[in-house]
Amino acid sequence: MNPLEYREFYDKVGKINGWDFSNVKCVSEGTTWDLYREVTKTCNKSDILLDIGTGGGEAILSIAESALLVVGIDQSTGMMETAAKNSAKSGLPNVRFLQMDAEHLEFPEDFFNIVLCRHSEFFANEIAKVLIQGGTFHTQQVSENDKSNIKEAFGRGQAFGAKAGTLQHQYLTELSKAGFSDIQSFESNVIEYYQTAEDLIFLLKHTPIIPDFGRTEADFQILQQFIMENQTEKGIRTNSERFIITAKL
Repeated sequence: MNPLEYREFYDKVGKINGWDFSNVKCVSEGTTWDLYREVTKTCNKSDILLDIGTGGGEAILSIAESALLVVGIDQSTGMMETAAKNSAKSGLPNVRFLQMDAEHLEFPEDFFNIVLCRHSEFFANEIAKVLIQGGTFHTQQVSENDKSNIKEAFGRGQAFGAKAGTLQHQYLTELSKAGFSDIQSFESNVIEYYQTAEDLIFLLKHTPIIPDFGRTEADFQILQQFIMENQTEKGIRTNSERFIITAKL
């Protein structure tokens, strides 16, 4: 999936679903990491937060009361439409959503106390520009070996065949060059059990894990075989692998 195809896919998903997977029934085994929950542990009521790649705003809205002001940005028109609806439903007065590209952050310099980014592309130099001195950046990203057994079954997928740790190394290098210090990084890999075939299909249709999933009948035949081979008493087994970075400016 090239960048243009991904943007079109992401925009389509944004209009239909936002980035909301709360209805997907999945049980995790292992230590999971919630980026937004971790941010609330260090966030002050006087802080201004920026959420890059906010999607439909579901996550940032859930912690909005922890800060003075939260701003969510996303390049997708579809996601912004969903975010506006979610914001109106929440009734929270301190949340703003703006359509903006992460590569060009159109904010004053030294404006935000905290910048966060979950499962979305970011640019270290841009973050350094808008973050106050002493501010914190948090990110959680999808590792190359995420959903490894699914991608092996299909013979294609997001970062399929890429060397493990490639993206993590890239971001660590970029943050260091941009002037960040006290850079901490760790990895998380947990087992996931999707409760039904419908739950797994929803995930694959609304994420880029398997590009163009479902466009051919062969995909469903492969999925059926995958489910047969990975069905357990707990559900359909796969994995969720992430890396997390925290850095100070």
